[in-house]
Amino acid sequence: MTSNKSTGAGAAGTEILNFIGGEYRKGGGRLFENYYPATGQVHAHVHEASREDVDLAVGAAKQALKGPWGRMSVAERLTILRKVADGIQARFDEFLRAEIMDTGKPRSIASHIDIPRGGANFNVFADQIASLSTEAFQSATPDGAGAINYAIRVPRGVIAVICPWNLPLLLMTWKVAPAMAAGNTVVVKPSEETPATAALLGEVMNAAGVPAGVYNVVHGFGADSAGEFLTSHPDVDGITFTGETSTGEAIMRAASNGVRPVSLELGGKNAGIIFNDADLAKAIEGTGRSCFANTGQVCLATERLYVQRGIFEEFCAKLTAQAKSYRFGDPFNPEVTMGPLVSDIHRQKVLGFYEKAKAEGATILCGGGTPDVAGFENGYFVEPTLWTGLPQTSEIVTNEIFGPCAHISVFDDEEEVVGLANNSPYGLATAVWTENLSRAHRVASQIDVGIAWVNSWFLRDLRTPFGGSKKSGIGREGGNHSFEFYTELRNICIKL
Repeated sequence: MTSNKSTGAGAAGTEILNFIGGEYRKGGGRLFENYYPATGQVHAHVHEASREDVDLAVGAAKQALKGPWGRMSVAERLTILRKVADGIQARFDEFLRAEIMDTGKPRSIASHIDIPRGGANFNVFADQIASLSTEAFQSATPDGAGAINYAIRVPRGVIAVICPWNLPLLLMTWKVAPAMAAGNTVVVKPSEETPATAALLGEVMNAAGVPAGVYNVVHGFGADSAGEFLTSHPDVDGITFTGETSTGEAIMRAASNGVRPVSLELGGKNAGIIFNDADLAKAIEGTGRSCFANTGQVCLATERLYVQRGIFEEFCAKLTAQAKSYRFGDPFNPEVTMGPLVSDIHRQKVLGFYEKAKAEGATILCGGGTPDVAGFENGYFVEPTLWTGLPQTSEIVTNEIFGPCAHISVFDDEEEVVGLANNSPYGLATAVWTENLSRAHRVASQIDVGIAWVNSWFLRDLRTPFGGSKKSGIGREGGNHSFEFYTELRNICIKL
């Protein structure tokens, strides 16, 4: 994977390679720099895949479908997938270091969420495919003999997996694990910002006995680079993507050539709704996480808050205190709770929204700038920020910022807040806080989203459907729903 066969996240000068056909390869494109977000310094150089490299990767994946992987029983495949999960756990510290160096996220988050879930996905989807059923029908025939129709699930083929940078290992294995469990082969294009853990996983795949070509990784960018070469490749049978809506639209256009299916989990501008009767302590703790976890770089994060008038002032004061309590510093320090943004470009984007809010006359409850972080002055840090006072038409309220920030608005009644929450082109997630059971069911069912939490946030059962409505995506993944995308149903009719 790297020039020193380590984690791909060590000292500056480390090279991160492509993984094609079970082997690490330099790329035919340029060598580009990868930065440690906490310091702004280069920590690795990444080999960009050329069109020829992508063609090799897709060819290796296509060939693997015809080889040992395609001839394996489900039980044999799942035994290998469980070894992959064990392999990630055995090299936990290497994956953890690679993820922190790529993202800058605190150890306190990555060690409890990113790496454990990254490995667990292989076990979860192994369990799911092992118990997956289809359907069968008996029917009459004109001669009275009858017939049986039954369905089987077959692999879709070569799956292009385009991954985001906010939860690189977790969201990559969320797609790779069910794809492989169903018998597909994959070509992964990780974000250019966070390539290390996808590359490191190749070593684990080899050690687990995954046949060459089943798992491939190509590095690069979007347009006129690995992303475009992969999504436009005629031998790719399906494309799954998590990321910005505009990129998802470009992928849909590419997928239309050849009529390839897509699964898209895209942007969001998620609303949190807090009623007067909410348990305030729980609502503050949960909303603090939903606004500021992973420095706000979570597709499910809450960037619009609607608080009922009776508790508005108290809620604003307590959430502001929560926002001010996070600790910046060395991401490897387990006591640090707030990391940097992923890149300087993204930091400038977020700070641009901070300046726009100030120019529009927002009341700034906290934050709005950059913190002083001793020893990490060149890192991509921004302050957790809360605003009030802006109209619903403001870009601060309508546009996804993807930073540690939220605008808080007041509302009076249930009908009003449902309208406010639904007044968005996005429809990914919401969090409703109330102790009224009837209201909880009623409001959660009326919000136009793919997932609605009540008195919680990011509480996930991996068997449940996950995805967005409107501009937040197409399709559902998770549990058996993943296999609706990663397999095709084939009906077999037997005349008796």
